[in-house]
Amino acid sequence: MKTGILGGTFNPIHYAHLRIAEEVRDKFALDQVIFIPAASPPHKPMAGELPFAVRCEMVRLATRDNPSFAVSDIEGRRPGKSYSIDTLRELRRERPGDEFFFIIGSDSFMDFGSWHEYEAIFSTCNIVAVDRPGALIRDPAAALPVAVAPQFCYHAAGKRLSHRSGYSVYHLAGTPLDISSSAIRNLARQGRSVRYLVPDPVAHYITEQRIYTHDR
Repeated sequence: MKTGILGGTFNPIHYAHLRIAEEVRDKFALDQVIFIPAASPPHKPMAGELPFAVRCEMVRLATRDNPSFAVSDIEGRRPGKSYSIDTLRELRRERPGDEFFFIIGSDSFMDFGSWHEYEAIFSTCNIVAVDRPGALIRDPAAALPVAVAPQFCYHAAGKRLSHRSGYSVYHLAGTPLDISSSAIRNLARQGRSVRYLVPDPVAHYITEQRIYTHDR
């Protein structure tokens, strides 16, 4: 089974997240894309400390009409920081037969060298770096952390960087939608509409639960 993995704080999830997942699913003929909300993200503080369960519910609402999308609370079941390598290792144990494609925005990929045990991630799964507005990848090889660059070779035919482990790094231009969770939170705090930035069920949930009306 070919499985995509898309992690994030999803505070809230929006159409850019969903489009990235769909384009990677389509491009690589994935059987499923698993959305994994971070319980305790290591790289940035949670704005307003929105509870993990609330963010998970928004992801469920956003993905429920797509049979190829699934949601996992795997990081909420584990104490401590939500390091991606720990999640990948756990998924590998749970689903030993799957081929994993770790989906990451280009802005995060360019900062990959600061991630916890980032070198191990290259040896655990394939990586798909998708362009985000303002962080376009011109040269995938140049975007690699310097310390691991010698471990890769470029295959022009497949437009991929092959790691010595046998896994690959792919670059996908995709459709860079300039939507940000912070902008959505700001609109909601002002009592303004967030429709067409997030799926309708998520917009209704945010309004009905007054999620961003007051800092939590």
